[in-house]
Amino acid sequence: MMYPAIRKIAAIAAFTCIVSFSLAQDPGSKTDSPAIQKPETKPFRVLTNGQRITIQSNKDISKIIVWTASGDRFIEQTNVNTSSYNFTIPSKEKYVFIMLELEGGRRYYTEKIGVQ
Repeated sequence: MMYPAIRKIAAIAAFTCIVSFSLAQDPGSKTDSPAIQKPETKPFRVLTNGQRITIQSNKDISKIIVWTASGDRFIEQTNVNTSSYNFTIPSKEKYVFIMLELEGGRRYYTEKIGVQ
């Protein structure tokens, strides 16, 4: 009859040890987590003025693709080889996405860009 009491005490002791060990774990530095790191500074800027968009970059742009929110590509150019590029968005579109490939082969994708 004493065995159920010993089992309960052993279970409570095991639970207490597990809880105390889990609370004693070092959570690590918060800056080491990839979800909390600051986003890297992009080497380009996207400037909007109505339907006109200008992209300015620190490096030469080698390729650019621009597509609408519905998925239609309306600009796809390779060998651009300039640090500034501008274009006009078709009047019916409200949002576009841009993919830039800079010299050296690094590709960047923009967030949704709204136009007026």
